[in-house]
Amino acid sequence: MKLLYTCIFCVLFFSSFSQDKTHTSYLDLSYFKGNIALHNNDILHLIKGHPEGYLLSWNKKTYGFNDWEQRFNYPDYGVTYAYQNMKNDVLGNVTSLYAHFNFYFFNRNLQFRIGQGLGYTETPYDKVDNYRNIAYGSKLMSSTMVMLNYKKERIFDRFGLTAGFSLIHYSNANVKAPNASTNTLALNVGLTYNLDKKELEYQHTLADNDRQFTQPIKYNFVFRSGINESDIVDSGQYAFYVLSAYADKRINRKSALQFGADVFFSNFLKELIYYRSVAFPELDVSGDEDYKRVGVFVGHELFINRTSLLTQFGYYVYYPYDFEGQTYLRIGLKRYVGKQRKWFGAMTLKSHGAKAEAVEFGIGVRL
Repeated sequence: MKLLYTCIFCVLFFSSFSQDKTHTSYLDLSYFKGNIALHNNDILHLIKGHPEGYLLSWNKKTYGFNDWEQRFNYPDYGVTYAYQNMKNDVLGNVTSLYAHFNFYFFNRNLQFRIGQGLGYTETPYDKVDNYRNIAYGSKLMSSTMVMLNYKKERIFDRFGLTAGFSLIHYSNANVKAPNASTNTLALNVGLTYNLDKKELEYQHTLADNDRQFTQPIKYNFVFRSGINESDIVDSGQYAFYVLSAYADKRINRKSALQFGADVFFSNFLKELIYYRSVAFPELDVSGDEDYKRVGVFVGHELFINRTSLLTQFGYYVYYPYDFEGQTYLRIGLKRYVGKQRKWFGAMTLKSHGAKAEAVEFGIGVRL
């Protein structure tokens, strides 16, 4: 009954937006079932059944009335609600909410969806009542969803079909230990329902020289912060601060290449150094090691209207204490504000390979 009420609410709420002359919208509902991937041997005891659940999405279709829509082959964007039964009393059930984009290929028959959002579990780690759940150290987590679907709309009246593969990742990015995380790989099948009777015509108004784009080198300055904890349970959550400066050069309207540097002030690492110096004298840690790090990085920025996707690969050039290796990755989103699109907010994930260190919230300027 909860699913039925959710569907009715979405139809009534979002149908009010479907009268927009430049957009239409549709709902899709998918059932999925799969397995938890063994990305870490520590979670072997958590892999028991075959997780299953459903995804309910509202999607806004674009037709090229804005230039960026044509450049990305008329994508959709919207929100997705997901429910997943992990088939394990330790992990329990997880619900999540995402903002997503749908991109299309092969005559719009192949749909690639990527979404980022938040997940919630009622059964996180507890050292007394749920000590086996080393995957979820907190009730609230970050979550990433990826789907690759065959999609065919309006097979019968307004109803269509989707089928494909999905990946759902849950992690709190070391905001609180433990944080082994889970990745669900699944098959999914579902229905689509168009909220509008007719489709609009796709616009083809880009100038022939639209791809010819130049822009001088831009300089970015970013301040990032947040809280995180080492892998030692109950070692404490501490604030961290990151100062970044980098130059970027647009190579076309969609992409820019980056080169820059980061300075990291990670207070959890300061506490970890002290803890190891006291608790593990055999590690030969004095406790006076510097917790600060300096890295240089190269990166790429994909511009999608006011939102852009960041990917950066870095190397610590100042690395006085060994922690998770000397290379790091950063991936996340930027959102530009204002007419000049100089100021931006950012939410990024910093990791060492598959090992997350922190979720970073930042503000910056691009000059």
